[in-house]
Amino acid sequence: MTHGPYTHVSMSIDPGQRPRIGISFYASITRARARVLESGRPYLVLESDEADVTVSTTGAGPVTADDLDNAREIFNAAARYLADCERMHSDHTQATDSAA
Repeated sequence: MTHGPYTHVSMSIDPGQRPRIGISFYASITRARARVLESGRPYLVLESDEADVTVSTTGAGPVTADDLDNAREIFNAAARYLADCERMHSDHTQATDSAA
């Protein structure tokens, strides 16, 4: 089954709770970049044609130990995602080649 690309955005507002926004990219991310602003604050951006997600330091301030922990979690999750994508792409390619 082939699915077309899309970006899904949801918002939950419950009494007594902070609002929660979810963004799911089911499309090609057109750009992923990391930079350091002139102020010295690092940031990471994931962009698609429909939405952008930016991650930066706590309160847009100096880098904290928690920010380092978050950056490491992002790095490790991205590495796992890459490994899973490479494995599944290879499996799919081998299955397609075997069927031909």
